[in-house]
Amino acid sequence: MRILLVEDDRRVAAALSSALTRRGYEVEHAATVAAALCAAPCDLVLLDLTLPDGDGTDLCRELRRRSSHLGIIAVTARGEERDRVLGLRLGADDYVVKPFSMVELQARIEAVLRRATNAAPERHLIEAGSVHIDVPARTVTVDGRAVTLTRKEFDVLLSLARQPGVAVPRDRILLDAWGTTWADRHTVEVHVGSLRGKLGDARLVETVRGVGYRLRHA
Repeated sequence: MRILLVEDDRRVAAALSSALTRRGYEVEHAATVAAALCAAPCDLVLLDLTLPDGDGTDLCRELRRRSSHLGIIAVTARGEERDRVLGLRLGADDYVVKPFSMVELQARIEAVLRRATNAAPERHLIEAGSVHIDVPARTVTVDGRAVTLTRKEFDVLLSLARQPGVAVPRDRILLDAWGTTWADRHTVEVHVGSLRGKLGDARLVETVRGVGYRLRHA
């Protein structure tokens, strides 16, 4: 889960980056509009509206123009109603006024990521090697054999199958399957273990130490 943190105050940026990294996010910091526009693709942007080389509202508008599914949260000291309204009208999904708690920010991040995930177009059929998934029907076959999964097992598999061959962090799986990253991470391990047994080949779901899991696609 990649977050782009656009914040010109380096002390604030360092504290936020550290807190977000501890919660399992990969964070890239940009201190200017120019750096933000050149940053790598991400899942969500935390955007300060006061930047040294331009207005954050213009950056918000440009980021939204580039992607309708990108999560954007304005994180700023501008707390006036007109500022909040303008930020939301320009494409921000949420607006957090400084100072704020990490508990509040975490909840808002999760809510925006859930909306972004639900809004993104979902493929109806996903194939990852021998695993075939019919998303609308919520059915799974392995080498043509039907596999019966519980609702959560299917959601865990779907989280992995959206990016076959890519290591998916545990927090991403929790968010996809349970709608939060606050759940016990042991829950993911239990469901992955059950999923491996039902797929019939434990090697299909690989453990990536220190990160999460990966669905083998070849």
